[in-house]
Amino acid sequence: MSIERKILELANKREQAHQGGGEARIEKQHAQGKYTARERLEKILDEGSFEELDTFVTHRCTDFGMDGNRPLGDGVITGHGTIGGRLVFVFSQDFTVFGGSLSKAYAEKICKVMDLAVKAGAPIIGLNDSGGARIQEGVDALAGYADIFLKNVLASGQVPQLSLILGPCAGGAVYSPAITDFVMMTRGSSYMFLTGPKVVKQVTREEVTTEQLGGADIHASKSGVTHLVADDEDQAFEMLKTLLSFLPQNHRERTPILECADPADRVDPSLNFILPDSPSMPYDMGEVIQTVVDDHQFFEIHPQWAPNLLVGFARFNGRSVGIVANQPQSMAGVLDNDSSIKGARFVRFCDAFNIPLVVFEDVPGFMPGTSQEYGGIIRNGAKLLFAFAEATVPKITIVTRKAYGGAYCVMNSKHIGADINLAWPSAEIAVMGPDGAVEIIHRRELKKAEDPQARTEELKTEYVELFANPYNAAAKGYIDDVIEPANTRFRIIKALEMLADKREATPPIKHSNIPL
Repeated sequence: MSIERKILELANKREQAHQGGGEARIEKQHAQGKYTARERLEKILDEGSFEELDTFVTHRCTDFGMDGNRPLGDGVITGHGTIGGRLVFVFSQDFTVFGGSLSKAYAEKICKVMDLAVKAGAPIIGLNDSGGARIQEGVDALAGYADIFLKNVLASGQVPQLSLILGPCAGGAVYSPAITDFVMMTRGSSYMFLTGPKVVKQVTREEVTTEQLGGADIHASKSGVTHLVADDEDQAFEMLKTLLSFLPQNHRERTPILECADPADRVDPSLNFILPDSPSMPYDMGEVIQTVVDDHQFFEIHPQWAPNLLVGFARFNGRSVGIVANQPQSMAGVLDNDSSIKGARFVRFCDAFNIPLVVFEDVPGFMPGTSQEYGGIIRNGAKLLFAFAEATVPKITIVTRKAYGGAYCVMNSKHIGADINLAWPSAEIAVMGPDGAVEIIHRRELKKAEDPQARTEELKTEYVELFANPYNAAAKGYIDDVIEPANTRFRIIKALEMLADKREATPPIKHSNIPL
């Protein structure tokens, strides 16, 4: 065979691989408002940057009539390209080929590209759209899933791993995205669950739809499995690109620093008046964050789950940081089971990838009650404490108002390793608020008082003057400085610059044992 014919044969095979499951299945995919696997890669990667791997891999199953049906690529497209000029490794599941079902060969393709990502030190992006394990391959398909899970675990903390759920993801297939750092879903077209509605009805007699069981909004607000929800795939791809812009390529690199036109010494007097007069009245901590960060841009993670704690990414003078903040607008900003887990997970991610942490604190304590205690608030609160204490990245805390009790300790206090702790003049740092403190300390006196209500108010004022202010903590060195709110941005930027080369030795252990 001449070289010309061999080149033509190669071109024909590539064209065959690019056709996926054929025109009819591609049209069906489009009719559902979904892009094909290749179209998705074209959308997220820089134009012309994609280099495909394993184009000619086929499955090895010879049973159940599969022997004569061996599409090239076997239902998943793998390779590498760039996003914003930065290297990434990708796999995109092709629902038009055997419903995107996973075979052993398919799993080997994914494992290979994940190994390359770790070697090259670049993020892994998985585009999930699969019916699950390929039944015809039996235990080989299950082995393939387990191989991927192991690669996810070994890559964890070495390179960022991001999962986009753009269609079905059920059964054992959900565990790979669950291990990754961030999960995104598309509203109305994607779902995740271990067992489907039919099995649920059979076992529990509960009738539930696919959307109610594992839809995007359910996982964004109820389970916390997904971090971000998009209205469609295009929005999901833009979210992905934005998220990646805040992250380093791997655990050895620092966060990217962009050029910043927002003045580092920008003063915003509105912060001096943002707190309500009454300490029991809520305000929007998100507004505080947006006021002080570069260009007022805060990229929130998990916005629908545990909204009493805000987490997300922003920049200070071009430097990427992770932000953790109590949200007084939701449950007064208390810490509960879900918010503690949410915060701990985010803090540990930032620490793994050298992303400095900035904490905005206004916390009245931990949520009381039997439901919280039975749900493990002791264990879950300890997760957040452990995560902050374990983190070696630069850690800065700004106390805006309340910092009471154990929650004060947990929210990145000086005592668990924070580097710089600042407070607004409105900060109240104490074991508890004045209402509870006066009732406990002066219980006997109040019983004997001629006017208990008036005496209570007097004692509360005295308590606030003595304890519920930032100056006692500052006198002991627990607060490094009390600052004017308007200067918050500048003080954070100066602290981040000072801590840019922070080095903190960790003990020579195999790994710590966070209270999971």
